[in-house]
Amino acid sequence: APGLRREELGLVAGVSVDYVVRLEQGRATAPSAQVVDALSHALRLNPAERELFFQLAGLRPPDRGLVPARLAPGVRRLLDRLDGVPVSAYDATWNLLTANAMWTALMGEPPEPNIVRSRFGPGPTRVLTWPGQDDTFDVAIVSDLREASARYPNDPGLKELIAGLHGSSERFADVWESGVMARHESTRKTIVHPEVGELALDCDVLTVPGSDVRIVASTAEPGSEAAGKLALLAALGHR
Repeated sequence: APGLRREELGLVAGVSVDYVVRLEQGRATAPSAQVVDALSHALRLNPAERELFFQLAGLRPPDRGLVPARLAPGVRRLLDRLDGVPVSAYDATWNLLTANAMWTALMGEPPEPNIVRSRFGPGPTRVLTWPGQDDTFDVAIVSDLREASARYPNDPGLKELIAGLHGSSERFADVWESGVMARHESTRKTIVHPEVGELALDCDVLTVPGSDVRIVASTAEPGSEAAGKLALLAALGHR
C-alpha cells in the first residue's frame, strides 16, 4: 500500500508495530485469522486480494461467519483520549482487542484475554461480585455468546470456545442449557487493587454500531474515594 507506514497500518489494524515488523521479516509465522482479517481491512484489499492474503498466511479464507475483530480508527482514537478512565474493547466473543493504560493499571495484565473463559475458569480476579450480581452477569455474558453463535455460525474459534466451556465449566453448561437471555446493565463493581485497595466503580458495556465491538468503561463518582484512588493509579502509572 503506497505511502502507508507501519505505524499507521498497526494503528488501523489494532496490532503493534513490532508485530507488523515480525510479520514482514518472517519471524511471526502463524498469525491468527483475526489478525489477518484486521490487516486485510486496514490495507483495503478487494475480495480476490483478501482471499490470496489468507492463503499466503496458511489460512482458509473466511466467509461471512467469521467474528470481526477490527477496531475502527475513530473508536481507537476515542479510547486513547479517555486516558483518565479505565476502558477496554472486546469482540463479539469477548476476546480482548485493546485496553488503555488506566485499564491495565487497574486490572493488571490479564492471564486470560477472553472474559468468558476467565469468568467460568479457576483463575484469579480482582473483581468482587455478589451472588445475585454473579447470576445476572453470567446470564448476560452467556447470552452474548449465544447471539454471536447465531450471527457467526461458521467461526471456528467461537465453536471451540463454546465447546471448551461446556466441557470445563458446569456453571456455563447450566446457564447455556437454560436458554435464559439477558442484556448487560450498568452495575456497581468492587475492584480489589494490590496497591490502592478497594475501588467501587460503575461499569458500563457500550456497543459500537455496525462493528459488534463492545467497550467496557469503569468510572468513579466525582469526589468519591474511588475517584481519588483512580487518580493515584494514574499518577503511579506515569511514575
